Amino acid sequence: MTLEGILIVCLIGGIAGWLAGLVMKGRGFGILGNIVVGIVGAFVGSWVLSRLGVVIAKDFVGSIINAFIGAVIVLFLIGLIKKA
Repeated sequence: MTLEGILIVCLIGGIAGWLAGLVMKGRGFGILGNIVVGIVGAFVGSWVLSRLGVVIAKDFVGSIINAFIGAVIVLFLIGLIKKA
């Protein structure tokens, strides 16, 4: 992966993680944690949506939406684990 690709993934992950942290009140992890959650969320989101047969536009905004959905799922699961 090129440096440009890594920066784009971090940008998308950061935006998605930040948005997910806002939606899931009190479950954010700061900017670096949100980037990690957003990147992991991108993989989770693409896996879950492909299993459901849902296709979101394959542009920048579609990537953010996909990563956001996955990041919300990841934050929800982390919240369940922390409560246990």
